[in-house]
Amino acid sequence: MRKTLIESLFRGKLTEPAPHLSDEQKSGLVGTVNRIAQRRLGRSLAIRHVDAGSCNACELEIIALNNALYDLERFGLKIVASPRHADVLMVTGSLTHNMGAALRLTYDAMPAPKWVVATGDCACTGGLFAQSPVCIGALGQLLPVDLHIPGCPPDPAALLRGLIALISGLGAVAHESGKN
Repeated sequence: MRKTLIESLFRGKLTEPAPHLSDEQKSGLVGTVNRIAQRRLGRSLAIRHVDAGSCNACELEIIALNNALYDLERFGLKIVASPRHADVLMVTGSLTHNMGAALRLTYDAMPAPKWVVATGDCACTGGLFAQSPVCIGALGQLLPVDLHIPGCPPDPAALLRGLIALISGLGAVAHESGKN
C-alpha cells in the first residue's frame, strides 16, 4: 500500500484532458438547445436511455453529459427513469435478442409524439457485434429510428449536436403509437 501511495504521488495525472470546447461553443450549444426546445416542445426534453447490449463506452459518454463540464440539465434536457415520461428513446449497443422485447415495450409505453435515437456505431449499424448469434443487429431492424449519432463512442458534444438536430426538426419525425 505504501509503495502504491508513493508511486501515485510522483506519477502525475492518469485522466484524459477535458475536450476542447471554447466557452463560446458551449454558450452557443446552450442557447440553441434552450431556444429550440422551448419553441418546439414548450418545455424541456425528457430522454429515456436504454442499453440494448453495448460495451458501455457510449454509456460513459452519456454519463459525461451530466458532469460539471456539460451539465445536461442546463440545456433543458434530462434523463428520465420511466418511458411514460420520455419524449426521446436513446438506445446504445447492438440490439440483442434478449433486449428486443424489452425495448419494444419501452417504445410502446412512451407517449406520442416520440423519437428514437440510435447512439453509437453499434446501435446505428450493429457495429462489431452485428454478426454475433445473440444480436439482432442495428436498432432500425426493430424500431423506427429518427436520428443516428455515429461514433465509437460519440463524444458528448456530438450527442448534444445530435439532440439539437432532432429537436430542431432536421430529419425528425414524430411517430404515433400505432406506427412501427
